[in-house]
Amino acid sequence: MVTSPRAERSMLVTGGASGLGAAIAHAAAATGYRVGVIDLDQPLDGDVGGRSASLVTSYVASVTDDDAIEQVFDDFGVPDVVVNNAGVVRFGPLVSQSIDDFRCVLEVNLLGCLLVSRAAARRWIADGSHGTIVNITSINGIAAGPNAGVYGASKAGIALLTAQMAIEWGPHGIRVNAVAPGLIDAGMSEPIYADAATRAARQSKVPLGRLGTATDVADAVLFLASEQAGYIHGQNIVVDGGVTGSVIAHLPRPAAIDSVGHST
Repeated sequence: MVTSPRAERSMLVTGGASGLGAAIAHAAAATGYRVGVIDLDQPLDGDVGGRSASLVTSYVASVTDDDAIEQVFDDFGVPDVVVNNAGVVRFGPLVSQSIDDFRCVLEVNLLGCLLVSRAAARRWIADGSHGTIVNITSINGIAAGPNAGVYGASKAGIALLTAQMAIEWGPHGIRVNAVAPGLIDAGMSEPIYADAATRAARQSKVPLGRLGTATDVADAVLFLASEQAGYIHGQNIVVDGGVTGSVIAHLPRPAAIDSVGHST
């Protein structure tokens, strides 16, 4: 169980108005963080984590707009934790997708992660404080999926960017890690699991026997943001119920070989 953060701790979450980002923001507020949410077009609303909505400040801004990000930091203040969750996907074959689609995915997912992280790191380094960054990648950045455009490439890029940030900023006391969600029934994946047959088929391939939830991801993020993860640095933590490592289990296998080496 992740303990509550110290008093006055703050967290800035990008893409936090819905889906995984909202779950992370809710969980953070519920444990006592003062939360800032950056989202392009819809603010986080309602009571957050059973606490006063005054714990959350919403900003309408694009993570690709360096000036807008600087303004958010100037208004919110220097956070203790930054969670880079903002992301988009454009499905379709590589041969037919537009250059605009490619650019949109790379700019929001990869460049946005860099701009927000850099804005935080510059401030932490300047005032000598210690901060934590948690980036959201994906198992699509580990194993390619059909017709996913450059989404997987952007997430693989974030994983390596996480490692780059870790070696450059670690000496300044800045911890940087990533969380790679698997088959999560939330956010951008909700349309996939709205189809009952697809849902059942995918769930059957997960060794733990269920799809992941937004809470599963939020719990991992809050752990990496906590002091309990104080010596975890530069890692891409996979939260997928074991599905990424289970490919061989789904391949045909003759039953006879399982008895090889056993006495008869």
